[in-house]
Amino acid sequence: MDFSKHAFFEGKIVPLSEAKIGIATHGFLYGTSVFGGMRAYWNQEKGKMFLFRPFDHFRRLINSGKMMAMQSPYDEEGFIQLTLDVLRKDDWKQDVYLRPTLYKADMGIGVKLHDLRDEFCMFVIPFEKYVKNDTDAHLTVSSWRRIDDNVIPARGKVAGGYANSALIKTDANRAGFDEALVLDNNGHVSEGSAMNVFMVRDGVLVTPPVTDNILEGITRKSVIEIAKKELGLEVLERSIDRTEVFIAEEMFMTGTAAQIVAVTKIDHRPVGSGVMGNITTKLRNLFDDVVRAKNPKFNHWNVEVK
Repeated sequence: MDFSKHAFFEGKIVPLSEAKIGIATHGFLYGTSVFGGMRAYWNQEKGKMFLFRPFDHFRRLINSGKMMAMQSPYDEEGFIQLTLDVLRKDDWKQDVYLRPTLYKADMGIGVKLHDLRDEFCMFVIPFEKYVKNDTDAHLTVSSWRRIDDNVIPARGKVAGGYANSALIKTDANRAGFDEALVLDNNGHVSEGSAMNVFMVRDGVLVTPPVTDNILEGITRKSVIEIAKKELGLEVLERSIDRTEVFIAEEMFMTGTAAQIVAVTKIDHRPVGSGVMGNITTKLRNLFDDVVRAKNPKFNHWNVEVK
């Protein structure tokens, strides 16, 4: 995997090779860090790059930090400006993924969150597909349960919590599936390994509420608005039972890295007709136009890199 030549590390842009932490850093030892995932998209026709919803991404990063007793060194606008600086430094002309991270930077042994120094870093990588079969994904219902918000905050991106995601993803892949569907401790559908979930039932778009131990996804929020405004769909945010996914007309997952992934089978049962559905197809096309600043109705979500 290729990386950017530069990174933002502890207050300044440095060569990527110089952006290093010690092996005794608290955030490394105990997972006491929070992160974001953000994309910038290259619009070939305009010859321009656009950050997608950076204000929302950095607001979530700041909120994730609050849950972990972290003081953010910047506000949303400050984060956006340094992100633009980082992107300009390497003059990208392709789709990229950005990973901003707030972390407990002191070194030493001891499980706590207080009286520790907070720092920030960010790097950039070229990025295409997160799920290879994104128009024909086959899922299994994971034997692992999603971490409850009372265990590790689910609505934010806390690094330590992603051990749960890694267990889910690896077991699914090793069993021959592209991804997994995860239930919460009440037996309701929560997410994929690290993606929000939608299904279509009787022409209505349904997704679990943010109170069902899910990440407050930026792509999720965007898809809900696009579905309402562009397709005139009714969208319900409610709990989803496990067996409902077997009788849904369509199903897909969303995330910044994944974008929109069509689900066509769950535990060898076809979803709907067993191919990517009409609503999913339309939303994928609409979303791609939106993120590349090709739909004026949603251009307020895009920040040009210039």
